[in-house]
Amino acid sequence: MLIGEVARRSGLSARMLRHYDAVGLVRPTGRTVGGYREYSPADVRRLLHVEGLRTLGLSLAQVGRALADPAFTPSELVADLVRATEDRLTRDRELLARLRTVDAAEPGSWDEVLDVVGLLRALASPAAGRRQQAALAATADAPLPAELLARTALAEPDPHVAGALRWALARSGDPDGTAAAALAAGLRSADVAVRRRAVDALAETGTAPEATAALVDAVEDPDPEVHRRAVLAAGRRGVTATVPALVALVVAGVDDVAAAEVLASLSDDDPATSERVLDALDGALDGADPAARIRLAQALVEQPGSGAREALLRLTRDDDRAVALVATAFAGRTGRAAPPPRPGRSTRSLGQAPPRARP
Repeated sequence: MLIGEVARRSGLSARMLRHYDAVGLVRPTGRTVGGYREYSPADVRRLLHVEGLRTLGLSLAQVGRALADPAFTPSELVADLVRATEDRLTRDRELLARLRTVDAAEPGSWDEVLDVVGLLRALASPAAGRRQQAALAATADAPLPAELLARTALAEPDPHVAGALRWALARSGDPDGTAAAALAAGLRSADVAVRRRAVDALAETGTAPEATAALVDAVEDPDPEVHRRAVLAAGRRGVTATVPALVALVVAGVDDVAAAEVLASLSDDDPATSERVLDALDGALDGADPAARIRLAQALVEQPGSGAREALLRLTRDDDRAVALVATAFAGRTGRAAPPPRPGRSTRSLGQAPPRARP
């Protein structure tokens, strides 16, 4: 088979076939009567072997060594090729992400492109100070997409840099909800540090429904810190389903002052919620230790209406002297204007129950 026919059947150019011949990789072993080189069936098979190995990423030198050594075992070489390909894919993904970031910034000139590239390099700097400066400049000098800021915040271990990134993220506004989606994905991480950074960033990322929904989901997180931060953040956004968890924080003495403030805010927003909060605080008094009852009394002071005062008056008769003294001091300080009561409101747990016996 002459070189032209081999080229036509193999899809290789005659120039490439001559190159294989020159480097000794595939040399035609036959000759025609006229002296032209002719490929034998064995030569064609070797050519197919060469092309097959090249599709795996082997160089011509590696292909030559593999075919020259009958004892050659491919496992080590293939493992090297796997690692090299993975490294190349990682670099390609990083390049793609960088290009998408530049495209999302909608630069109007090459100077603006360079500004974005400079910020990206600074955000990847090993120096925390430089990363922090880049985060603070991200919303002014060269605005970066909110999704990129969110992903960077999730990976940032330095608390000062993370705070700057959350500030930049809050400034970005997350108009399309992509940042909230990225942060919500961070809440599914197996790394608890990533989940904590995600809930902190969500708490400061506007009031997008996606962010609020993610915070509600984070309330069920098994990590106490993620749970606590999500409860407070979701409560501040008016999520009334957090009332039991907020009361539990008061009872446990974990961010109890902040939890009491959130409960007061929820009560001010809606009469029905006010009743729910009062019922929850009053019900938590059962079985609570004296320290917890004092914290619940402090939370009751923040509640509007007469129901809170009635609950405090009952506590003035508490068996624990410290609880009774605190409740007595607080009882005269309640009475903020309450929202209009809901028709048919029950007062069973807001003043008409007999005094509780304390062990």
